[in-house]
This record gives sequence, structure tokens and C-alpha cells, in this order.
Amino acid sequence: MIEVTRLNGTTVLINSDLIETVEETPDTVISLTTGKKFIVKESRQEVKNLVKSYKRDIFTNGLLREE
Repeated sequence: MIEVTRLNGTTVLINSDLIETVEETPDTVISLTTGKKFIVKESRQEVKNLVKSYKRDIFTNGLLREE
């Protein structure tokens, strides 16, 4: 899961596997496959980096646990 910040300053964890689109309109809107949408402070690129980092952590930690 990735942690993002809503426009009101609260943080929310989002399951990155459910992200369908991330748009800047100019606010960043994360649309999930469930139909739910989140408007967040992070840029599209920051959201992309959070997802990449999360997936990298899962992959790395998963390999370490199997050894």
C-alpha cells in the first residue's frame, strides 16, 4: 500500500494494485478499479515513484524471505 495526502492534509493508504489511472487536472486524481477516486497533494510522478518503491520493497523482501 502507498500513503498519500488528501487536499485537507489527512493521509490515506491506497492499495496500489487497485490504481487504474493517475491524472493531473491540475490536482492529482487517483482513480481505482473500484470506481473510487482520491484527490491528493502528491504529483503524478510522486505517486508513480511511491508505487515503484512499494513494488520494489515487496519483490526484494519476498526474495529474502524465501532464501
